[in-house]
Amino acid sequence: MATIKDIAQLAGVSPATVSRVLNYDEKLSVGMETKQKIFEAAEHLNYKKHHKNLASEKQTIKLIQWYDTQEELEDLYYLSIRLGIEKKAEEANIRLIKETWDAISEQSADGTIALGKFDEEQLKELKRTQENLLLVDSDGTRFGIDSLVVDFESSLRLVMDHFLQEEVKQLVMIAGKEYTKQHRTPVTDPRTAIFQKLISEEKNLSGKIIEADFSVEAGYQAVHDFLLQEKELPDALFAANDALAIGALKAIKEAGLTIPQDISVIGFNDISVAKYVSPPLSTVKVYTEWMGELAVETLSQLIHSTAPVSRKITIATELILRESTKQATIK
Repeated sequence: MATIKDIAQLAGVSPATVSRVLNYDEKLSVGMETKQKIFEAAEHLNYKKHHKNLASEKQTIKLIQWYDTQEELEDLYYLSIRLGIEKKAEEANIRLIKETWDAISEQSADGTIALGKFDEEQLKELKRTQENLLLVDSDGTRFGIDSLVVDFESSLRLVMDHFLQEEVKQLVMIAGKEYTKQHRTPVTDPRTAIFQKLISEEKNLSGKIIEADFSVEAGYQAVHDFLLQEKELPDALFAANDALAIGALKAIKEAGLTIPQDISVIGFNDISVAKYVSPPLSTVKVYTEWMGELAVETLSQLIHSTAPVSRKITIATELILRESTKQATIK
């Protein structure tokens, strides 16, 4: 028995396009020539359309993740976003197909959420193969892809304003090192450029950047080595995620320094353990689970309506002050 995948291969289009054409989706923007190819292929293969029951009428969303299960467990940021996606899909009675970049199927869906970091070639491939595509945690608007991202500039300003209130003179940023799947393209963290820009705007503040993988161990080693090499110690440290910050806390204490009296520390994400480390970690809170829920809501809107251009939704953050910074209000 012929399938939608068979028709797609014969017509040279994606299974999602075949599905929408055969279901007479008025919002689908494809030429008559493409539609004709699809109907001819379906007729040639003697395709018989099944009558949908109530269960199959559920909206279907594909979730493509750049992290595998093990990587996700090591970075709770993406795990939390995924859980938000799953929660909202369940509430909205949406069928969710979960895949990773290394194993993307041709299974059709009404729309796709791509979660993570993707290079230019991957973005072009996603746009070509996925109908109603939404990126989460990547900005693909220059490729015409709708995107949902964190407001990094406002987040860094929150951090910088607090450190200026502490009268910090020397600030260090631990930036994370990441690479895309398949091509191993280095991922540029926009916070690095924002950090440099904000430092340049302050006459009485100097800043340095060190890099490490996004892990507790890497954060510890990077700060341990930095403190050994530097003659003049920083007043404060900002880490690109909480794992790096937690590693930094250990390295600072092992060096015989006191937090926050000698060095203040602020992390990023507000993972669940941040409030339980010693001292409790000040951090920029990203509402990751809600971000996942919003992704499902946004994609559902994209599926049911068309727009002349791609959109970028920017999510605000909140600075949570605990005991790793001075003048902290404990939350």
